[in-house]
Amino acid sequence: MKYAIETFDLTKKFGDFLAVDALNMKIKDKSIFGFLGPNGAGKTTTIKMLTCLAQPTEGSANVAGYDINESPNEVRQKIGMVPQLVSLYGDLTVRENVELCADFYGMPRDLKEVRIEELMELVDIKYAQNKLVRQLSGGQKQKVSVVASLVHQPDILFLDEPTIGLDPTTKRVLWDLITELNEKGHTIILCSHDMYEVELLCDNVGIINQGTLAAFDTPQGLKDTMIREEEDAKKAKLGTIIDKIEQENPIGQESSFKDLKGAVADLERENGKTKQMSIMVSNLNDKMVEEIQKLPVVFEVNKHHSGRVIMEMDEKCKTAVNDVIWAVMQNKGNITSISTKDPSLEDVFVKVTAKEKEE
Repeated sequence: MKYAIETFDLTKKFGDFLAVDALNMKIKDKSIFGFLGPNGAGKTTTIKMLTCLAQPTEGSANVAGYDINESPNEVRQKIGMVPQLVSLYGDLTVRENVELCADFYGMPRDLKEVRIEELMELVDIKYAQNKLVRQLSGGQKQKVSVVASLVHQPDILFLDEPTIGLDPTTKRVLWDLITELNEKGHTIILCSHDMYEVELLCDNVGIINQGTLAAFDTPQGLKDTMIREEEDAKKAKLGTIIDKIEQENPIGQESSFKDLKGAVADLERENGKTKQMSIMVSNLNDKMVEEIQKLPVVFEVNKHHSGRVIMEMDEKCKTAVNDVIWAVMQNKGNITSISTKDPSLEDVFVKVTAKEKEE
């Protein structure tokens, strides 16, 4: 099976409201897929259709090789679900909850016992198997949910905000568990608002916005696309400025115009990336800013009254940071802090979901 999930113009309407609009995406088998979207974007509705909890208004999807419209029972046998809110019986023990799930799927007794033992060892919750669920911590309940969702050996596991509200140590335990489950052959669909978690775990990411798939790529691919789009916009903007300058000022009238044009030409020849650098200078003055702006490796400079200078720099130049520091120190600047920043997955998410849907 090449794809664990494949959707075909998957659509859901609630009256006149279009919640999911002709969604088409393919999720590779045995991968970890991050499914992201702001509140109300259609993410939960899509998951409900893929798990056969809601019927599409139009279109369809294949999940684990079965059509969600024609074979919903077969789909349910192939999937597991760990919801955001733990759906376990608080007055039953851990083992009783898991056995109840196994019985729901009609598992033979001998296979059920072996499977429960294996999974409890895997997620390290066997020590609490005789405790009532209501006596467990949040992290322990999530582990039990994972066992309950995997007991029938599903091919695909849906995780909805699995680490929300958990302490950092428990988070990392669950991250390791997700990776191990994937290595054992499970396809993982991870819904999360924790961008670090998504970037750490996921092979591919899809971002849904206003019911449509707004972005789909690897985490690094999404960041690279954002960098390219920002560079293209920057080049276009600077090119327009230069054209206007040349129209209003004869070439050669001001040497600064020629220098600026040369800088833009250099920028246009750059097909690589830029990175952001921020420095804090306690005695910042205009001379220091001017010297930074003259550097060929610096494309854009923004000065703040606090003494912070934020600039876009050539990522390919290994000496760019040192060049900036030297320019400041040559003018007796006192640098109190330095930081560099590459676009994060959170930056991509904010940008993509800020775009309005085209009419």
